[in-house]
Amino acid sequence: MDTRLAIRARGITRCFGDVVALDGIDLDVAQGQIHGLVGPNGAGKTTLLGLLLGLAVADSGRLEILGTPVGRALAAPDGVAGFVDGPGLYPSLTARQNLAALAALRGHDTRTTEIDDVLDQVGLTHVAEDRARGFSLGMRQRLGLAAALLTRPRLLVLDEPSNGLDPAGKRHVHGVLTRLAADGTSVVLSSHRMDDLEALCSEVTIIATGRVVFSGPLSKLAAENRELDYRLLTSDPEAARQLALDTAGIRVVEGAGARHGADGLVVRALVPALDELVVRLVQAGVALRELAPVMSPLEAAFLALTDQQEAGR
Repeated sequence: MDTRLAIRARGITRCFGDVVALDGIDLDVAQGQIHGLVGPNGAGKTTLLGLLLGLAVADSGRLEILGTPVGRALAAPDGVAGFVDGPGLYPSLTARQNLAALAALRGHDTRTTEIDDVLDQVGLTHVAEDRARGFSLGMRQRLGLAAALLTRPRLLVLDEPSNGLDPAGKRHVHGVLTRLAADGTSVVLSSHRMDDLEALCSEVTIIATGRVVFSGPLSKLAAENRELDYRLLTSDPEAARQLALDTAGIRVVEGAGARHGADGLVVRALVPALDELVVRLVQAGVALRELAPVMSPLEAAFLALTDQQEAGR
């Protein structure tokens, strides 16, 4: 048993009749880490999150959470909080009343100051006395996060917490999760928002058809990925195009899918070849105005890995 791990799963299998939702899943999540969980619809993410929250039990395999082996009972392990498929709220109650009621259900004697604190953390102080039935999706997500924070969890399990968030709400949620991790809380974050995962997570696990196809640091994922398409905007698009054609390892992407701009082009390359092109542009006196992936490394790797898994079924 490794007490430095918030989660240690080995060979986790879960079936629903003839459907294999999880097929020999291994997962390690370190203490104080924000760990992303990615996969297409039906990959098994929700089933895995349910196991972590004690909403289901595995058919086989070993699961340790916060250093304690998980048994066969349906119960949330001590120190774990979160939600799957959106938080459960009472629509007729106010935000403050929801938090008090949810805390009471969990056996917590929560003071008003603690409720005020978590409402402030998620940016809902101004609607504390409003009924939840009038909340937007993003506000309900933030209230669910506030409810989880009331228990002061050591492991937080969240399913699409950025759903429906406006920029201000997203900033609040990102700030909360970052501070929690800095204080030693582990976070498992399932999301289809690649930008959120890249901004928050130090490691990700990609699941396809119930199996892990990648697990590790984002930097390793990007390094293992193949060529990416990059959007290149310069002061002299014709000169940039010629330099790209003359640089080994660079291909200019043609056609409608290349999304050419008025003064740019799309090139396909590995990072070393791209670095060489940038050097040549500078030496030729061509100003580089923008250089960015058309698709993020995480999204490109996700599509490549899950497509390979689907093709091998």
